[in-house]
Amino acid sequence: MSPAGPVLTVVVPAYNAEPYLARALDTLVGADGVEVLVVDDGSTDGTAALARTYEAAHPGTVRLISKPNGGHGSAINAGLAEARGAYLKVVDADDWVDRSALAAVLANLRGFLDAGRPVDLLVSNFVYEKVGKRTKTVVRYQGALPAGRVLHWSQTRRFAKRQYLMMHALTYRTAVLREAGLVLPEHTFYVDNLYALVPLAHVSTLYYLDVDLYRYFIGRSDQSVQEAVMIRRIDQQLRVNRLMLEHLSRVRVADRRLRAYRLHYVEIICAVSSILLIRAGTRAHLAEKDRLWSELRAQDPWLYRKVRWSVLGQISNLPGPAGRRVSVLAYRVAQRAIGFS
Repeated sequence: MSPAGPVLTVVVPAYNAEPYLARALDTLVGADGVEVLVVDDGSTDGTAALARTYEAAHPGTVRLISKPNGGHGSAINAGLAEARGAYLKVVDADDWVDRSALAAVLANLRGFLDAGRPVDLLVSNFVYEKVGKRTKTVVRYQGALPAGRVLHWSQTRRFAKRQYLMMHALTYRTAVLREAGLVLPEHTFYVDNLYALVPLAHVSTLYYLDVDLYRYFIGRSDQSVQEAVMIRRIDQQLRVNRLMLEHLSRVRVADRRLRAYRLHYVEIICAVSSILLIRAGTRAHLAEKDRLWSELRAQDPWLYRKVRWSVLGQISNLPGPAGRRVSVLAYRVAQRAIGFS
C-alpha cells in the first residue's frame, strides 16, 4: 500500500446480490493496495451477511457500508464519500475483474503515485461476458488512445462508433470525481452514463492500459440493460439522456478532442433512447421521441445540429414506418457486432 493509504478503492454497489457477490469479491480481495467497499443498498436477502464474512476475513481492506435503498447512483455516491484510495473504480456486484489485469493496473497506478505525477484517468478494456455466447467481445481503445503513455486529450484520436468509455473501462483519480462534484441521481437506472461523462471535463491526463480488466456479465432476463427492461424503464433512460444533454450545454470544454468525444458519447445515448422508443411502438412513445429532439433543438440549437445530424442521429430518425424499421434493423446489426444486450 501507498503510505498515504490504498492505491485503489473499488466500490461494489450491491442490491440483493447474494447469488453472485462472492464471485466479484473473490477477484478483488487480497490484491495489495486495494480497498473494497461493499455498499449494501437496502438488500432484503443475504447480501449484507455475505459481505460481513469478507469484512471479517479481510479486516481493514474490505468494508461493508449499509444504507437504505436509493439505487445504483446512490450506492456509488456513498462509496465515493467513504473512499480512501487515491483512485476509484466501480465494479458491479454481478461483474468481476481479471486478477492479472488488476495487478497490472495497480502497478501502473502505484508508479504514477510514486513518481508524484498521478494521471486523472486510467482506461482499460472490458469484456462482454454474455450468457450463452461462447465468443466473448472485448471492447478495446486501440486507435483512439495510444497505449502505454500519459496523454492529454489533444493527443487522443477519433473514437470508432463501438468505442465509448463505459463505466467499466474507467479508473478515475478519486480527487477528480470529488472536484467534479459528482452526485448521481437516486432511484434511477442507467446513471453509469453520467459517471462516464460528467467527470471528463475535469480530466486533464489519461493513460490507456491495454489489458482486459473488467468482465461485464450480461444476458440475465431481469437485468437492467435487457431491452424489454429498458423499455419498461424508458422514463429513467430519458431522464439520464436529458441530464447528459444538459451537462453538455452547461459545461463547455476548450479541448477540441474532448469536445468531439463528449458529442460522440451523447450521440450514442440519444440513438439508444430513440430506438427504444421506436421499439416500444405506441403513439405516446413515438411522441416522446419527437419531444426529446424538439426540446434539444429549442434549448441548444448548436448541440441539436451536432447530435441530430450525426450519422447515428440520422439513422435513428428516419421518417415513417419504413424508416423506423430500418432504424431498428441498424440497431440490431450493432447489437450483433458489438455483443451488447
